[in-house]
Amino acid sequence: QVQLVESGGGLVQPLGSLRLSCAASGSFFSILAMGWYRQAPGKQRELVASIDSNGISTSYAASVKGRFTISRDNAKNTLYLQMNSLKPEDTAVYYCNTKPSMVNYWGQGTQVTVSS
Repeated sequence: QVQLVESGGGLVQPLGSLRLSCAASGSFFSILAMGWYRQAPGKQRELVASIDSNGISTSYAASVKGRFTISRDNAKNTLYLQMNSLKPEDTAVYYCNTKPSMVNYWGQGTQVTVSS
């Protein structure tokens, strides 16, 4: 069983930066591919970035490529998302989960609001 807790969201101006963290409990984190997902109001949840278990291979949605960087520290059981050059359309609740996602692993998420 894995429990995931997201943090680091907040209100930021356009072109600003935020770093999200996802703390994982359980002993299986280091062998799991992970992803950051987001859900904007009125829209479906989408995968924005993913990373393999070793932290070597990453993948990004076209809308965030070049601006977001996903990383992980398996020794700390933590997943990160560095978000730069934020845009108003990045406003959403951000979640971490395995990739593919597991329904039982969704947490509360962390709200990111990009507004001037």
